[in-house]
Amino acid sequence: MKIQLEKFKLSDFDLYYSLVQDDDVMRYVSGKGLSKEAARAKYHLILIINANDEDLGYFKVYNEEKRFIGDCKLTRYREDPPLLEIGYILKKEHWNNGYGTSICRELLALAGRIAPEHDVIGIIDPGNVASKKLLEKFGFRSFFVGIEDGMATEKLILRKSMSFYCY
Repeated sequence: MKIQLEKFKLSDFDLYYSLVQDDDVMRYVSGKGLSKEAARAKYHLILIINANDEDLGYFKVYNEEKRFIGDCKLTRYREDPPLLEIGYILKKEHWNNGYGTSICRELLALAGRIAPEHDVIGIIDPGNVASKKLLEKFGFRSFFVGIEDGMATEKLILRKSMSFYCY
């Protein structure tokens, strides 16, 4: 499945909002779709992150027909900046079509080029079985399940540095 990633820019708010206003799409992210005001606040932060790092940030995802199908991110993990964080959201009509696999592959390749020695974390809702399976397919392993910021959270990590392995 061929996809194209492009960093979000100021003029892309309407695309972003078309994605994050949907309750089903945002169920495992924020619990429900974002209001226009909440989306604008989040988008402002996305643009700041994108401006601060040439390689990392939030990206629009286009399919092979050049249609906007969702977004994804490869950012520094706010709790531990040497870690990279991966994430993605797809429009409902593109679920279960292999795009998640393509996005993960692209983001992990980008992470490998930018910081090959850095571990990568994925943060999901524990009820999001599809996302957990996808991350596990790429070698991520769960290391935390609990409540964080008032939401059910599971964290999975892809270890690049051997010093953390305890098998």
